[in-house]
Parts: sequence; C-alpha cells; structure tokens
Amino acid sequence: MPDNKIEELSEDIKQQLPEHAQQIFLAALNAAQKDALSEEGAREIAWNSVKNEYEPGNDGKWQRKPEDTAIHNKSVTSGGN
Repeated sequence: MPDNKIEELSEDIKQQLPEHAQQIFLAALNAAQKDALSEEGAREIAWNSVKNEYEPGNDGKWQRKPEDTAIHNKSVTSGGN
C-alpha cells in the first residue's frame, strides 16, 4: 500500500513525531514499500530514517537531535601525492 499520506499515519505516530519527522517517516515507508519490502520491514526502515535526525525526549515525543558541529566543521584532507 505505497503512497500513504500523513493523514493516514496512526494517531500514535502523529502524536509522537513532529511534522518534519512524520514526513521523513512517510517518505521512507513509501520508498521501502515500493521496493517490495514487507510492512514490518518498511516500518523498520522508516523508524531508522527518523532516528537519523530525531531522538525520543523525556516526554515521549521525538525531538530533533542537536547538530554535531564537529561533523559540520571537519576539514577533508587528501592523502594523495
């Protein structure tokens, strides 16, 4: 059942996740289902996609992870000649 819409997500997911996280969840869910993954497999991928940017807060609602400035400010050096 690919191409789900945010309105079709369960109330539990809509209450836990902010709108942006719902969009991430839905995009990953739809993509996984289009790749013929099972419903369970697609949901696992969707949650993992959310976990890349969000984490559960103390209140049970998910919040965006703080940016790791070390990752964003890291310079890339080449070991070439």
